[in-house]
Amino acid sequence: MKFFRKSLALIVCIGVIWTTNVSFLINTVDSPVVKLIILDPGHGHATFMQGTMNPAIDQEVHVYAPAGPDVQQYINAIERGNNRKSNPTNWKLVMYTHSDYLERMIADKKGNAVLISGNNSKKSEYITRSIDAGFHVIADKPMAINDFKSLEKSFATAARKKVVLFDPMDLRYDISNILQKELSQIPELFGSLQKGTLENPALVQANLHHYLKGPAGQTAVRPGWFFDVNQQGHGIVDVSTHLVDLNQWLSFPGKSLDYKTDIKVISSREWASRLTPSEFKLVTKLNKYPEYLKKDLKDSILSVYSNGEINYTIKGIHSKVTVLWNYKEPPGSSDTHYSLMRGTKADLEIRQGAAEQYKATLFVKPGKYTDLDEFAKYIKTAEQQLQAKYPGTEFIRIGDQWQIKPGAFQRTNSAEVAISYIKEGRMPEWEAPNMRAKYFTTIEALKIAKRE
Repeated sequence: MKFFRKSLALIVCIGVIWTTNVSFLINTVDSPVVKLIILDPGHGHATFMQGTMNPAIDQEVHVYAPAGPDVQQYINAIERGNNRKSNPTNWKLVMYTHSDYLERMIADKKGNAVLISGNNSKKSEYITRSIDAGFHVIADKPMAINDFKSLEKSFATAARKKVVLFDPMDLRYDISNILQKELSQIPELFGSLQKGTLENPALVQANLHHYLKGPAGQTAVRPGWFFDVNQQGHGIVDVSTHLVDLNQWLSFPGKSLDYKTDIKVISSREWASRLTPSEFKLVTKLNKYPEYLKKDLKDSILSVYSNGEINYTIKGIHSKVTVLWNYKEPPGSSDTHYSLMRGTKADLEIRQGAAEQYKATLFVKPGKYTDLDEFAKYIKTAEQQLQAKYPGTEFIRIGDQWQIKPGAFQRTNSAEVAISYIKEGRMPEWEAPNMRAKYFTTIEALKIAKRE
């Protein structure tokens, strides 16, 4: 009888332990890593973590914003995803749209990660308040359009509180940029990165964007404040963040930069895109210019300083970024990206023009005095190396250059990167200092920019 009682007690004990462990495992597997809060959404990127359902993100999402067209546009986007026939989402929004939305968000603490994508003039306060409150912050670019000191302070607070402050950079995950980076790390093919000059920089990035995309009436509606540089930001502190990021990511992979010693802004300039009242109405659905745009009007024509160029050095490497905005996307075309890395043995160039059917395409161009037959041997070796990672990758010779045709590739979603950072509670050591270097570059360039 004693043996039976002891055995029964042992079985019960084991059962409790087993049940507890299973419960722990279930909770570990099933519990979402991210409980998402959306703060004052005003840009399409506010939905970038909600394109599909992700078990790492709680389906209940809390939204804090002032009532108005910006938050309504976000709600409409989520509803379209929830109601689509193919692979619908199932997000459950909990809305708070009163004037004290920011204070209420901080007091409620309904999540652990705040996503900020909207009017850029508010981001410094939003980031500061969210980080101070102990939230992780995923901020759409640009995180700052003029207040670098506030951003630097937020990075210091984030490090102290062990929370993530991150701006997803989607261009890092395009296969053409990935292959360009891979090839730059093969000395036999690329050599080493040239120093370049102001006239012929070693690192070049350029983007062309359009305000009006697709057929008239079907384009995404842009808010009026998008055309106010005091709210959206000048071109050289807005889209240029992607380009400055690429120059850093390509040339110094996995290495931390110190903006105080490694970055030197040499010159910058900016010039305007101009819109007529009818063009402005078509892209914003507004019947007249808001009062805050009156300062930028001359004879009813709106000037938007969205175009810019920055010349600077990264650890002595001459670099250049250029951002351009045209009003309307021509039929059959698209936004375009150009990238150049000058090596001592070859140049790596990405083109995305009409000749490439507006698809980003990587080319390897050997140096002027390179023996092409000898170089072809290095091309073959590089092709084999890339095929091991991306099966089916081909190097196609066209005259004195090679076009890279990518093989099998699973594109990384920047949302997954953000989730992994939050899960770990930290980022790679180089990420935060390089974000500081990036925003120092753009904001310093704005300070000295010549207006044309």
